[in-house]
Amino acid sequence: MKRITTMMVTTVALLASTMLVHAQGELNIYNWGNYTSPEMIKKFEDEYKVKVTITDYDSNDTALAKVRQGGSGFDMVVPSQNYIPIWISEGLLLETDPGKMENFKHVAQKWADPDFDPGRKYTVPWAMGVVGTVVNTDVYKGDINTWGIIFDTPAELKGKVNVVPEMTDVIDAAVLYNGGKKCTGDLAILKKVRDTLVKAKPNWVAMEYGTIQKMGSGDFAASSDWNGSALRQRLANPKIHFGYPKEGFVNWSDNLAVLKDAKNPENAKLFQNFMMDPKNAGMNSGFHRYANGIDGSDAYMPADMKGAPEIDVPAEFASLGVPSMTCPPDVQALYTKIWTELQK
Repeated sequence: MKRITTMMVTTVALLASTMLVHAQGELNIYNWGNYTSPEMIKKFEDEYKVKVTITDYDSNDTALAKVRQGGSGFDMVVPSQNYIPIWISEGLLLETDPGKMENFKHVAQKWADPDFDPGRKYTVPWAMGVVGTVVNTDVYKGDINTWGIIFDTPAELKGKVNVVPEMTDVIDAAVLYNGGKKCTGDLAILKKVRDTLVKAKPNWVAMEYGTIQKMGSGDFAASSDWNGSALRQRLANPKIHFGYPKEGFVNWSDNLAVLKDAKNPENAKLFQNFMMDPKNAGMNSGFHRYANGIDGSDAYMPADMKGAPEIDVPAEFASLGVPSMTCPPDVQALYTKIWTELQK
């Protein structure tokens, strides 16, 4: 009897200890800027007594380079799907088995077993969208559904165009504009891509990420951009519209992962499960204005997202989307070479 009592006390103590580990401490998230709902973070902090710190990055390459150095101090990161196989292959992510978590039942079937993370061993959905153009139609009245806005800039927009400097997005767009396929290794196509970019650059005013603010202020009249960003811009100024390039555009997703050297892995797992709850995913989407891969989350999104042309791809453009994917290393090296030349 004494032995049973002792075991019970020990079990209770262990459970209490485990709960404390799960319900207090810190969580350090490394994420794209302007992409995390403060309200949603506060809810997590209040619920689990965990202090969350968000540190911003501005590109997939920036995040990957930082974490590769080691000792980043971050627990979580939100890479795009075409980068996730790189993170996994380099041993940078912790296998957390989200597929076994309580809230995984809410993940949409389409996103439950993606090619970039088979079986969802490492990641959970954060957001998804497309890459296209955004144009102030007070400044330009022509067709906005073309990469020509960026690569063969109309006279009205010269010196007023921005390019969001995410390497893969820009080069993919130029590949599609030149009739190629994503991740092509065709040197003739890639030469056209290089020439297109070098020729177009003098017509751009900037290569920056801050499109929401600068499109709103009129510093930019057009930009390459992501659809959620475009929705935020249109809500502030109804003359700003998102274009779906007729040459093709990339469908992408960003996904929440735990770093292999995370200092707070249990809190990170809690947050992965938390983000698969429809209420929390919907709250987050209401801030960043992108869709996500969680069934039922749309019920918790703002009404102005329902049926928004930036979120629901119009039927006439739906077939033009191509999935984001990881390019072979030799192709990635060619992309990097072109990108390096463009930065000169």
